[in-house]
Order: sequence, then structure tokens, then C-alpha cells
Amino acid sequence: MPDRIRVGYVGCGMMAQRVHLPNFASLPDCELVALAEVRRDLGEKVQRRYGIPRLYPDHRGLLDDPAVDAIAVSAPFALQGQIARDALAAGKHVFMEKPMAISRAQAEAIVAAGASTGARLMVAYMKRFDPGNELVQATVAGWRASGELGPVVLARAHGFCGDWTAGIDLPPLEASDEPAPPAPTEEHLPPWLPARWAASYVGYLQQYTHNVNLLRFVLDAGDRVRVKHADLDPDGYTGVVILDVGGVRATLETGRLRYYRWDEHTQVYFERGWVHTWAPPLLLRNAVAEVEIYRSDEDGVPGDPGRRGTQHTITRAIPEPRWSWAYKREAAHFVECLRTGAPFRSPGEDALTDVRLFEDIFRTWLQI
Repeated sequence: MPDRIRVGYVGCGMMAQRVHLPNFASLPDCELVALAEVRRDLGEKVQRRYGIPRLYPDHRGLLDDPAVDAIAVSAPFALQGQIARDALAAGKHVFMEKPMAISRAQAEAIVAAGASTGARLMVAYMKRFDPGNELVQATVAGWRASGELGPVVLARAHGFCGDWTAGIDLPPLEASDEPAPPAPTEEHLPPWLPARWAASYVGYLQQYTHNVNLLRFVLDAGDRVRVKHADLDPDGYTGVVILDVGGVRATLETGRLRYYRWDEHTQVYFERGWVHTWAPPLLLRNAVAEVEIYRSDEDGVPGDPGRRGTQHTITRAIPEPRWSWAYKREAAHFVECLRTGAPFRSPGEDALTDVRLFEDIFRTWLQI
């Protein structure tokens, strides 16, 4: 790969304008060389804002452009999966928003397309690039290796959401009076899924795939994850799921809340301690996850709180780099890995596990 990765971007929606285009444009080792947008007037406005040389009416123009090394895409969920598959089949490396697909079959087809050409896929699981979550992952791995605080007894991921934009004050979004054409969905859904649950399933998948992926990351579980129980409300969104994540019992607690900030946290309990992290609102720039580390160091019989020498400590760790944005760090990671050949932290092959798991959650809940 060249020293500067030449990126073509697909889509000019909110996430493209608020997050990905500014981040890729800010990287010294990256050059935005082309843009694809089906709404011509919107594409021209965004093209002018970022000084992007070429504009195409859809992603197929990027596939035939020899000046494009990699394609980044943020689009409706099923559509972005199809775009990613086309790009990988054309030999273009891909950075895409999560979820990578809305069914296991679609995800497998995307991965197969990359395998056929050698093109690489990274799925934008930005939580893996938050320094707070990196600290949690390293702490959990260290305690498990040393055994100093006993075994892991429970992990939990809680997400009741709230205000995720945090009043972001970038320039106003470019807009268009032309509606976007309808995106394909039905043909990419799991064949077993009843039509009445399609919207709930896609909404649940796109929201909580981040949380399950983060659990797998901090527990180094890979594909070793399965559903033990699923208890959701009739909205197909609110409830509790019990998972086995790499041999650890884990709960996924989900729902909606009218909250002024962001109610999302992840905790890993050991026999004599825990690591707890709170996520910042997603679009709060230069804010990292807060981390609390609790230890019970006992000099004597475990479980005897009155024993002389027992110490309990709670530490509020400050992750480094303390002023950073996970979204920008993931973009920099994508570019750096293409330049050096290093493996992605969130490759498509790994992200396929999350798609498979959410099918399993809904099938377990619906008893299909």
C-alpha cells in the first residue's frame, strides 16, 4: 500500500458528516479522493465542503476508480452490507459502520467476497478503540493470567441509552430536498424471521451489537459465545439476555430511557474485585470511558472481612490518551493497518460472530 491511503467514501448522511468524513480528512496518512452519493445536490455540497476531487452517483463509480485504495461506507444497514460486498469483490479494502449485515447469510457472503480477492474488511466497532475500554481489557487479562483476584464470576453490559449527540457543535449538516431511495431490507433478513418482528430485530441488532462485541473484546472470547436465555418485552427491545461469553456468564440489559446523558456501562466481576466502565455519549468528542477498579486484597482466609491485613481499595483510573475520541482512533487504526499490513482489531471475520449471535438471541426469544 502507498504511504497515503486514498479513500472513497459512500454516503453523506449524519454519521458521514458528523463523524467519519471529518476524521478521515484530518489524518495525515489518508486522502479523501472520491465521494459517492445518490442525491446529487447533497453530494455536491459535501464534496465542496471537504474539497473532494470526484463525485459519483453511486458506489459503483468508486469500484472502477484506480485512484481509490479503500472504500468507507455508512448507509442503511442492509444496504451498506451489499455495498461492502461489492467493494470487497472488486478488490477494494472496506471500512464500514456496524452492523456489518442483518443476517448471518449476508455476513458470510461479505466475508467470502473479501476472501476471494484478498481485500480486507474492518467493521467500525469504535468501543474497542476507547482508551477506557482498552484499560479494562488489559486489566481483566492481567487478573485472569495472574489469578490474584480469583476467577471471573459475572460480566454485565447495560444499555438504556439517552442523549447520544451531546449537543455536538460542528457546522450545520448539509441537507437535500431529494429523498433517499428506499434501501433494500427484506431480502437480506433471516429467512426464519416473521415479518412482524423485522423492525424490532434490526433495531435491537444495530443498537446492542456494540455491547456484545465489547463483552467479547474485554473477555477475549472470540467466537466462543452462545445464548443461554432471552427474555424480551413485546417491543422486541427491552429485557435481559443471559450469554455464555468465553465460559463466563454475562447479562445484556437493554431498554429505552429519556435521559439527558447516556446510560451505558460494562462491568466484569471477579471473586475479589471488579472492573467497571461507563461509556460517554457517543458524539461527545475527546471524552473517554470512565473506569473504576475495585480490589479486595486479603492476607489470610478469603471471605473473612475482619481478618487483620485485609485491604479494600477503589481506584478511579485515568485512561491514556485521556483526551481522545474513539471514532477518530478507529479511523486512524484502519489507515495504519492498511499501510503496515497489521491485523485489524475488529475484522469482518470477527464481526460475523455478532450477527450470528443476534439471530440466536431472537430465535431463542421467539422460540423458533
